[in-house]
Amino acid sequence: MMPRAVLGGLLGGVAMWIVGFIFWGTPLSLIAVTSTGDAASASVQAVLAQHLGPTGTGAYPIPWPGTPSGTQMYGQGPVAMVLFNANGFALPDTAALIGGLVLSVVCALVLAFALARVTVGMSFGGRLTIVGLFALAITTYAQLGQPVFNHAPWGYFIYLWISEIAGWLAAGAVIAWLLPKPVVVAVPAEPPSA
Repeated sequence: MMPRAVLGGLLGGVAMWIVGFIFWGTPLSLIAVTSTGDAASASVQAVLAQHLGPTGTGAYPIPWPGTPSGTQMYGQGPVAMVLFNANGFALPDTAALIGGLVLSVVCALVLAFALARVTVGMSFGGRLTIVGLFALAITTYAQLGQPVFNHAPWGYFIYLWISEIAGWLAAGAVIAWLLPKPVVVAVPAEPPSA
């Protein structure tokens, strides 16, 4: 069973990566973001470099709510959570694509080992149902929790949530298909009693 789980994890990871690429590496990803235009982008980029550049890469709540003045500004808005990277990178970033493939394979291998262990004797449909329910529960809390708890933009996180469910389902389908099928035991018919 383990060789089939390893093969399922490897191929499931590739399937997850392909789904992720479709959602995030194609123009489809533009559904999730809002464009500011070149002039506004250049202005914001210059301000980011000036004010966040010296402190470096990090996640910055703007304004900083840890002071009385910051708390007041936070309440008045506008607010942002800036995921700041002090260095630029190519788009698409080949290193991120390779790293994403490795991450997908590792995650799918963990899923494959879990399914091989806890779904012995289950059908393809039963295994995929288990994957779907866990994917729904975990990604709903992780991704839709951002707009609920942090007032993040719903559109972006709904798109992210859908992309993650689709990726887990793709990996789960490949893994469930490759794991051993349930053994059907034929029960001999009892002879009629006289």
